[in-house]
Amino acid sequence: MAAPSDPNRVLIFDTTLRDGEQSPGCSMNLAEKLEMARALRDLGVDVIEAGFPIASPGDFESVQAIAREIQGPIIAGLARCNFADIDRAGEALREATNKRIHVFLATSAIHREFKLKMTREEIINRAVEGVARAKKYCDDVEFSPEDAARTELDFLAEVCEKAVEAGATTLNIPDTVGYAVPSHYADIIRHLKKNVRGSDKVVYSVHCHNDLGLAVANSLAALLEGARQVECTVNGIGERAGNTALEEIVMAMRTREDYYKLTTNINTRLLVPTSRKLSMVTGMQVQRNKAIVGQNAFAHEAGIHQDGMLKNPSTYEIMRPEDVGIPSTDLVLGKHSGRHALKARIQDLGYTVDESQLQRIFEAFKVLADRKKSIYDADIEALVDNQLHSGASEAWQLVNFSCNASFGVPPTAAVSLKHADGRTVCEPAVGDGPVDAVLKSIQRGTGIDLKVTDYRVRSVTGGLDAQGEALVEVEYDNRKLSGRGVNTNVIEASALAFLQVINRIALRQVRPRMKPSDHVPQEVVPAV
Repeated sequence: MAAPSDPNRVLIFDTTLRDGEQSPGCSMNLAEKLEMARALRDLGVDVIEAGFPIASPGDFESVQAIAREIQGPIIAGLARCNFADIDRAGEALREATNKRIHVFLATSAIHREFKLKMTREEIINRAVEGVARAKKYCDDVEFSPEDAARTELDFLAEVCEKAVEAGATTLNIPDTVGYAVPSHYADIIRHLKKNVRGSDKVVYSVHCHNDLGLAVANSLAALLEGARQVECTVNGIGERAGNTALEEIVMAMRTREDYYKLTTNINTRLLVPTSRKLSMVTGMQVQRNKAIVGQNAFAHEAGIHQDGMLKNPSTYEIMRPEDVGIPSTDLVLGKHSGRHALKARIQDLGYTVDESQLQRIFEAFKVLADRKKSIYDADIEALVDNQLHSGASEAWQLVNFSCNASFGVPPTAAVSLKHADGRTVCEPAVGDGPVDAVLKSIQRGTGIDLKVTDYRVRSVTGGLDAQGEALVEVEYDNRKLSGRGVNTNVIEASALAFLQVINRIALRQVRPRMKPSDHVPQEVVPAV
């Protein structure tokens, strides 16, 4: 892709579906990837990195389906610098209207010596061959020297120059392990733009990891040096501590346009809805104090802050909540509110539901309204998240449960579940506590054993009648999965969270990830 005609326009390259999905617990099936791809298209991203086609049959199918359906953004597939990877990516992207093959090869001394066992000359030859092969499938080819931030500058410049000569149109400079700091990373971009012949013909891209919490800062520093593409993920998900957060880098440029003088094509009013959609799809929630999209991002508790906000919101808010997709006012609903009011509120919060989904949410809303005097935005969001993907498509549904816990007597539980095939099961169990007993009952009834690695309960809203949110992380078949349930009864919320994970497994929503060695004996699954 050629550089934008506007020199101040920054391309947003979203890798939520590739690097983001590699985050433990964030695996997505085909339907979920398509759902997120549609959301990213609507958000206005320029490039969607749809996956790593050779990694598994599921990844190939996802990239192929997204390439076939999604119009507008460039659809990219990742490939190592070997012919098998590149050919597989080319086939997956064949039906895309706008497509890109993103090839990568490690260049740092530590990777050359211990991972690849290749010399500098071999690296250069492999990079040139990879770019040239990718050009056979599409004109738009991106090259990434993996672990660029720890690569000797003279060698990094040489590899990049050879890649440009071979036909690369984008040079991505990854800080693969989050090692760089802003001034260091800016120096790298400055050096390359000065010393790589043909720099004026390519787009410089940045791909930063957040191991030191500097991914956004490093990306911004690179933009000041002329980089014009940022690789990022919704909610900052990704390997280890994650990637540059899309919502943060976009709003930093927008809020400080006076300083950066840069623009993007992102519809910022969809940032929060897109964030919530990803949380719903993966089960991984953002922390309350997460910048831009966290629950506390526009909350003010201190009296001095509240007083300032009442006088002028700009005293303590540098962004307007409605600019990122948060309604500026709360519409408090109650048990006398009707479907139309609820539907309007759901739409205001950025969700799209059909009539059957609305009916299920409305029924849950009425149950909640009988328990609570006032229902706030956070309550509505919790109901939508909890109900949106429930129903007949699930393998197991919660019918009812009983749980007994008292001092000196082991807790017991009996959870009644209905399977999609019509049968009902109810297996009593004894546990160390009421939640443990509920989990054991669910496991016995479904025949699926889980190893719980993390379990948390928090209040969704304030007050004694607040809904409780149960968050659970489990390990199953060497993979991590997350589940979430919301209810005023925290035991029921916990049961719903466990059941969400069970359904992901029962409906084969987690694909087995094939090892690269099953295809070609080269590098490991990418950490670009």
